Amino acid sequence: MKFKFARRRLSDDHRHRTASDKGVPCAFESASGLLEDFFSEVDRVIKEAQQ
Repeated sequence: MKFKFARRRLSDDHRHRTASDKGVPCAFESASGLLEDFFSEVDRVIKEAQQ
């Protein structure tokens, strides 16, 4: 049985900037920091889309 999403695994923490982005490395320091970074990026994308 083959799995569609099991082709490539990133061993490090990573993030996806777009739906087609394969992921870029990022540093994980804490869960709260991860959430702060996530919501900052969400705010940035929303502001960019409104312009």
